[in-house]
Amino acid sequence: MNKQECVAMLLAGGEGTRLSPLTKNIAKPAVHFGGKYRIIDFTLSNCRNSGIDTVGVLTQYKPAVLHAHIGNGEAWGMESESGGISILERQVGAPNAYSGTADAIYQNLSYLRAHNPSYVLVISGDHIYNMDYQKMLAHHKASGADATLSVIPVKWEEASRFGIMSTDDAHRVTGFAEKPVKPTSNLASMGIYIFNWEVLRSSLEIDAMDESSTHDFGKDIIPALLDAGAYISAYPFEGYWKDVGTIESLWESHMDLLGYTPRLQLDHENWPVFTKERGDAKSHVSLSARVNNAVVGEGTSIYGSVSHSVLFDGVRVGENSRVLNSVIMPGVQIGKNALVLNAIVGEGTIIKDGAIVGKPGGSELTVIGEKAIIGRHYPASIPAKLTGTRVNFG
Repeated sequence: MNKQECVAMLLAGGEGTRLSPLTKNIAKPAVHFGGKYRIIDFTLSNCRNSGIDTVGVLTQYKPAVLHAHIGNGEAWGMESESGGISILERQVGAPNAYSGTADAIYQNLSYLRAHNPSYVLVISGDHIYNMDYQKMLAHHKASGADATLSVIPVKWEEASRFGIMSTDDAHRVTGFAEKPVKPTSNLASMGIYIFNWEVLRSSLEIDAMDESSTHDFGKDIIPALLDAGAYISAYPFEGYWKDVGTIESLWESHMDLLGYTPRLQLDHENWPVFTKERGDAKSHVSLSARVNNAVVGEGTSIYGSVSHSVLFDGVRVGENSRVLNSVIMPGVQIGKNALVLNAIVGEGTIIKDGAIVGKPGGSELTVIGEKAIIGRHYPASIPAKLTGTRVNFG
């Protein structure tokens, strides 16, 4: 194969337990987002728009839908024989599961050796953002660092969810703690790394021999490099970025599309988001009632009212029904005189005439898994285990 300056390794094997029940049958990066996309589309589109045309995608948990969606990379213009998108399989004889993010790449070192890059970009398939990786690579090369982490300030109350670091005035990382109980900083790792190839290879090989390691970048690789005196640089990112690994953050990011955060754009002409087109979605959208501040997918029919919501392809909202502050996944059918508010409704669900889904007041979020059937007396007559997940976020 031709030598590539920078090869991307995209981690897309997450089970996404915190997104249950939406991830019951699909991997987290395959969850729908923004009316017609899947979460992984953002990272793949960033690669395409950044000129990173060699991408290894590492999958694990229930990957069938993800594999079908990615295909040969044609949707992102990356079906090249010399590079393109490659879905990487686990090594023959390897354990049934990767033991960590670092182990996943360690088991696929042969892919990197074949391309022999100067730099390796490690990215995740479960973040929503638009980012030019070439700017980060330029920062990395100019700094002379062994590794570079992209960083962004987060809310203090959320800091314990992330890898948190301290830096000096030259953006050199001086301390790093993975998901600290009591964070001393709110400067968070975005889970986007650039390594010099030889530094990454050596680090992964040493880590693989350590039986006490969890084989994770945040918990093991980055702290080990710091302990060894490696130069790790922080690349400050300015723009919209959201880790949509929880139901709450997934809902919030959808609401950000509706005006709260204008930096999240899906139709920027200089930075488009690409996706595989759905063959069963028709372009016609029937709007026979009020639609206020909403994203509406193709082939959607609205005969009731929709406000401050995101509706995906093929959704139908029946007469006199109302949808407020909600995310309605593809193919959901909402009957007549129904009410859906403060909810995420999974793909293919049927909400019957007169049903009420969700609670008013904005203090609680209701989540319905895919292909559920919600009767008129939901949720009072349905056992809790069938009503989905409720998350307090007020």
